[in-house]
Amino acid sequence: MKKTILYTLATVSVLVISGIGYLWLTFASPFGYDPPDNLPAIDEDATYSVFVYGTLTKPWVRWLVTGRAGEGEPARLPDFRKDELDIKPVAGAVTEGEVITVNAEELRALDRYERLGIRYERVKLTLKDGQSAWVYRLMDPLVLELTDEISD
Repeated sequence: MKKTILYTLATVSVLVISGIGYLWLTFASPFGYDPPDNLPAIDEDATYSVFVYGTLTKPWVRWLVTGRAGEGEPARLPDFRKDELDIKPVAGAVTEGEVITVNAEELRALDRYERLGIRYERVKLTLKDGQSAWVYRLMDPLVLELTDEISD
């Protein structure tokens, strides 16, 4: 009986540690991401508006990525339609999401999470209310690769 409890506790401990390690590696780790040299400059003293439409609309994901959940304000991005992990330009469409305000360090954390320059690009777009915000969009080569994998 004692051995069964010890094995169970050991298994649960390994699973918890593995889960925490995975979350850290995915959301916060600098490992596995080497930012390209041509990324837009980030002003240390500025704050940035970022339109989020996927996992980053969840406060717990923002907390894991940036260390702060922050408040998201409902926002709409006109002439784009959400399509899986991306948004596509479609006249008359509207993508629902949120605008979050981040500092330079948090923007770098978002860039790392989105694998800016490798998986996503960060572009400045105008929201329905006229405010401009950074938006992450899948880069074209990856979109083509994902489309090929889905159709196989």
